[in-house]
Amino acid sequence: MTSGNSSGNSSGNSSGTPRQLPLQIRLDDSATFDNYCVSPAGRALAEYLQPLRELQQFSFLWGNGGVGKTHLLQALCHAAEAEGLSAFYLSLQHYQDYSPLLFEQLETFDIVCLDDVEAIAGQPDWEQGLFSLFNRMRDNGARLVVTSKVGPRQLPMALPDLLSRLQSGLVFQVPPLDDVDKIRALQLRARLRGFELGDDVASYVLQRNARSMHSLFDLLERLDQRSLETGRRITIPLVRQLLG
Repeated sequence: MTSGNSSGNSSGNSSGTPRQLPLQIRLDDSATFDNYCVSPAGRALAEYLQPLRELQQFSFLWGNGGVGKTHLLQALCHAAEAEGLSAFYLSLQHYQDYSPLLFEQLETFDIVCLDDVEAIAGQPDWEQGLFSLFNRMRDNGARLVVTSKVGPRQLPMALPDLLSRLQSGLVFQVPPLDDVDKIRALQLRARLRGFELGDDVASYVLQRNARSMHSLFDLLERLDQRSLETGRRITIPLVRQLLG
């Protein structure tokens, strides 16, 4: 697990002094760059995020729900761990469950990934907390990557200085996947899990299930488990049986 996503103490990126981690966030072990790059635009974005030591100090990724923003951020954290860097991931979608105080000392991580930043728009304490964190990370030379459903110019932030900061970095729109890309993504994920998913089965899964990649990958995992339990190959009848 990457630093910042497990309990206990950890060392920062420069001072090496221990600090108490603010909360526990479990990363999805299957969220890697290897199983994200299924389209030319997706490959280009993943290539920008690597190598991590050359990553720009601030990056802003935006796009509709289900296009893979969370996957990219968590892949970034896994890659950071592999390179010996400390990383912290948090979705702000449920910011009500936390306190803006969690932003304190995050600048001691090499990389901080904040998902769903639009969720705290109009929340003064949270906006001020993020603004202060941004400045501290800049002073420390740490890297910040945030995501949103809208571009930085469309964010309804009430704090002008924060809005200015969020518009100051490199901005990338995370492209949506068309049906062909989704089928390729399913087949790539299946291959990484150790089995082949035929075109006919992949198309059937796509037609009979919610189309977000999260839902599709969840169904693929369930299919793999059912296949292991029953000793049956993953075919359309097995998909039909699992879907009831």
